Amino acid sequence: MHDDLGFHVALSQPVRRVVSLVPSLTEAIAATRPGSLVGATDWCTHPAGLEVARVRGTKNPDRSAILALSPDVVIANKEENRELDVRRLREAGVPVWVTDIETLDRAFSSMRRLFDEALGWGVPAWLVEAERRWAEPVRESGRRVAVAIWRDPWMVVGRDTFTGDLLGRLGVVHAFADASDRYPHIDLADLDAGDLDLVLLPDEPYVFTAGDGPEAFARVPTALCSGRALTWYGPSLLTARDDLAAALA
Repeated sequence: MHDDLGFHVALSQPVRRVVSLVPSLTEAIAATRPGSLVGATDWCTHPAGLEVARVRGTKNPDRSAILALSPDVVIANKEENRELDVRRLREAGVPVWVTDIETLDRAFSSMRRLFDEALGWGVPAWLVEAERRWAEPVRESGRRVAVAIWRDPWMVVGRDTFTGDLLGRLGVVHAFADASDRYPHIDLADLDAGDLDLVLLPDEPYVFTAGDGPEAFARVPTALCSGRALTWYGPSLLTARDDLAAALA
């Protein structure tokens, strides 16, 4: 079988020991078969109270610690993790399944393949329900919305991102969908501009709060929102649509 990047991955099914280097997929695996999850990164914060071995960060995983866990497979992501770490793990004899997710539809199809084809567990009920909820029609509002992800310097979500696609699925216009970069730097004056209807300020990766973010804007309304709802794919998709609709209201 082949992962999302077309790399052949030989796996014995059903998979019994999983290390996840992707916070969204850590939550997804824990929600589906928690006993099979033996390792995760320090950034894997959901579900709350997750008790598994920690293997450092998404960009600097402790490969020795991963090898010591004897996983049947390591789950990675093209954007979240480094190609170097994936290659070194494979060279050490560890199967690595790499996902590639830039849209909501690709998130659903990628997770279906992961659970059904790679892990041999079948498609989980929560995933079927999440697909059903996001398939419900939405009214197009025409509002132009930007998502800030950092300040000093200011950065926004740009082209070809899961978050940008999610905005379209919520009935608004992603203001920076045609940006030259996926996460471009932008002058605050261009972000606090009259052609925008709203700037979303999530709590990750930069932790925007009521006292840190909104005060910088004089013209454009802002709304605090859950970064997990905007950027995570997995069980968070069960509530993300309602959570984000409330922020956009």
